[in-house]
Amino acid sequence: MAADQPRVLLVEDEPAQREVLAYNLEAEGFAVSRAETGDDALLLVDEDAPDIIVLDWMLPGVSGIEVCRRLKTRQDTRSVPIIMLSARSEEVDRVRGLETGADDYVVKPYSVVELMARVRTQLRRSRPSSVGQQLEFDDITLDSESHRVMRQGEPLKLGPTEFRLLATFMEKPGRVWSREQLLDRVWGRDIYVDTRTVDVHIGRLRKALGVHGGGDPIRTVRGAGYALG
Repeated sequence: MAADQPRVLLVEDEPAQREVLAYNLEAEGFAVSRAETGDDALLLVDEDAPDIIVLDWMLPGVSGIEVCRRLKTRQDTRSVPIIMLSARSEEVDRVRGLETGADDYVVKPYSVVELMARVRTQLRRSRPSSVGQQLEFDDITLDSESHRVMRQGEPLKLGPTEFRLLATFMEKPGRVWSREQLLDRVWGRDIYVDTRTVDVHIGRLRKALGVHGGGDPIRTVRGAGYALG
């Protein structure tokens, strides 16, 4: 899995639908994790927090609506967008799904093309750099399409790792990222890198951000990791 691929957790107990959706999501450039039950979905979220969840309502064991409720009441997962899939087309069911915390509600049968568009729409919120949006924080601007970073109107030279680090920070200003989380997001889960490598690249990023002056926007949180702002 490439480090900068948006991560989608697909929770669907019907094998045929699950594989069709997974195929289309992967064709769109997403890294897809699959779960057949609500319990499996909750475990996968704890192991590797996704950028977005596509969640079927009717699941064996813990229902999709209950999975949604639990994730939206947790501080660490409440901001992860959830698209609820359901054969329930009544307005009362749609309202219940949205009131439980789902960010979107798609009725079966659905158009795969439309669902992919809805996934991209939600990703603009959770991973804006992955869909080409420009990010801004104070006097720093990051353009993921042109791969350019500006500070105080001056261009900065960043290596690819430092660029991905900065994009990760700028997508969620104020969030504290542990070294392990940064390794997963920036380097990828399948690559072994010592956690001290994170410190080295944070140092390079700080140096690059300060080349034209200005304070250090990256905050070291003792015993926890790093945050922007």
